[in-house]
Amino acid sequence: MTLSLTVSPDVRALAPGFTHVAIEAHGLVNGSSTEDSSALLDDAARRLAARLDGRAPHEDPHMAAWREVYTAFGSKPSRTRNSAEALAKRALSEAGLPRINVLVDLYNAISVAHLIPVGGEDLDRIQGGMHLVRATGDEDFVTVAGGEETVEHPDAGEVVWRDEKGVTCRRWNWRQGPRTRLTENTVSALFLLESLAPMPVKEVESAGAELAELLGKFSPGARIDVRPASGA
Repeated sequence: MTLSLTVSPDVRALAPGFTHVAIEAHGLVNGSSTEDSSALLDDAARRLAARLDGRAPHEDPHMAAWREVYTAFGSKPSRTRNSAEALAKRALSEAGLPRINVLVDLYNAISVAHLIPVGGEDLDRIQGGMHLVRATGDEDFVTVAGGEETVEHPDAGEVVWRDEKGVTCRRWNWRQGPRTRLTENTVSALFLLESLAPMPVKEVESAGAELAELLGKFSPGARIDVRPASGA
């Protein structure tokens, strides 16, 4: 069954240039990072450096647009960066990008190379459909702090991804909860590539096609469905 994805009208009003590409994949093979997945991250960092040509990540027009949207829903973008900007800063630092597992390495590489937020959710852990909404402030966001599970609540008006059980990602694409993250046991996943104007729709679609190709390469035989770019 294809997972239902919805974007609420108030989020569309906040960011009318928002577009996302969704990739649903089944029959995936995950595991610890490999030399090949690590090499993709190194190559992505090189592509990013060439793309920025000496600029800081937040000076890129696409990242500037995300900062404007974060500010519009009450978040401070210099403190809670969108996932692409945060990864880009790490990619350009001496520490470099983290190696998590193969699937996370793949979508992080695409995020950095294209400077676009990309997330991955374990389909077997999602309850019902996925919804991009402005939070009421009462929703549960289960996370881990100090090694222990704890429940937080988003700010009222904050943009969040949620399913029927609770919030899966706070501040649009800032922090994913551990409940739906991709682990080495993940076999089915949803990947979301998110963009704002002025990024051309063709570019986010190209990034999605590149990710789908990598998923097929690293998980031969996987069933991969790429949905057309959509804002709804």
